[in-house]
Amino acid sequence: MTTAILITFCSLLLIAYLFDITSARTKIPSVIMLLLLGWGMKEIATFLGFSLVDFSTLLPVLATIGLILIVLEGSLELKLNSSKIGLLKKSVLGALIPMIGLSLILAYAFYYFGDFPFKVSLINAIPLCVISSAIAIPSVINLDDGEKEFVVYESSFSDILGILFFNFIALNETIGLLSVANFGLHMLIMLVVSILGTIGLSLLLSRIDHHVKFVPIILLIVLVYAVLKSYHLPALLFILLFGLAIGNLKQFEKINWFKKLKTDNLKKEIKRFEEITIEGAFLVRALFFIIFGYMIKTSEILNPDTIFWALGIVILVFVIRAIQLKVSRFDLTPLVYIAPRGLITILLFLSIDPENTISLVNNSLIIQIIIITAIVMAIGLIAKPKTSEIEE
Repeated sequence: MTTAILITFCSLLLIAYLFDITSARTKIPSVIMLLLLGWGMKEIATFLGFSLVDFSTLLPVLATIGLILIVLEGSLELKLNSSKIGLLKKSVLGALIPMIGLSLILAYAFYYFGDFPFKVSLINAIPLCVISSAIAIPSVINLDDGEKEFVVYESSFSDILGILFFNFIALNETIGLLSVANFGLHMLIMLVVSILGTIGLSLLLSRIDHHVKFVPIILLIVLVYAVLKSYHLPALLFILLFGLAIGNLKQFEKINWFKKLKTDNLKKEIKRFEEITIEGAFLVRALFFIIFGYMIKTSEILNPDTIFWALGIVILVFVIRAIQLKVSRFDLTPLVYIAPRGLITILLFLSIDPENTISLVNNSLIIQIIIITAIVMAIGLIAKPKTSEIEE
């Protein structure tokens, strides 16, 4: 039995690696292939009469670790300078305004057609309005640098702001001055923790001489994320700031205390740390989407009760995205197609309290929206012309 499990998982991960390599030529996001691989394995197992394994408790853990590593991987690759300020502003506004607007529209639709309380409707709408960095970032490897940077920033901020928005609505009985002040306090605490955490982890990275140093650093990052998340703080912001800080050492070399970090050695260690992060992100991401595909039921994909809702929501997603990109003066192609739903949508959906769930937002709707947005993204990337520029 153990040997069979090892053969299965090693074979699946090697196939996932093959998808990752060939996606540069086929332009088909590896996520699509991983979902199909997991779903196909389940269908084959069912046809052959094998008992199916329940991975429902493992999936949220893999999703959380995968999200941390993917955002960390993306932020390490981003280079900050004064010329990026405009792109940062557009990324934040591009992530926030469409998300809030779409959430309010969907919440009103759930309230009007389903007769659910508006706040409960809003809690259920927010997960559907967050762009998944876990799907978007690895899928834009073939885009131009400007397009890739925008997607990394936008999807990372979408994850962070989506969690903030969800927690703000779900954890406050009433929305008023006190809740806004409490939210501001949490942001201030998070900023201080991010600065201190970045300094501490950078010191460890530069001072540890043991031959095992990167795994403890990653474990500490996951631990800090989990502790912050348990206090309902925007923990993903810490991951993004840490990655940006150590990935842009040149911007901090003029600070006196920073010289104590032995920057020459630290730069070499950061390069190795980035390589290990990329490897880990690939492994966890592949496992998550294979298992998620494995858990998808064919009846949920083809559920006629939710398919029209899913199509309507997806159309609304891309209409609002087209308007946002036009206002921000970006070329529509291929960025308009890159608005996948994924990890954060699943995590937020699973975190909705049972008393706040509504019948309109169920497993079928979530799965259909994730699959449709991923297919639209794949079509957009395949159809992308070889030479395309983004206006900055």
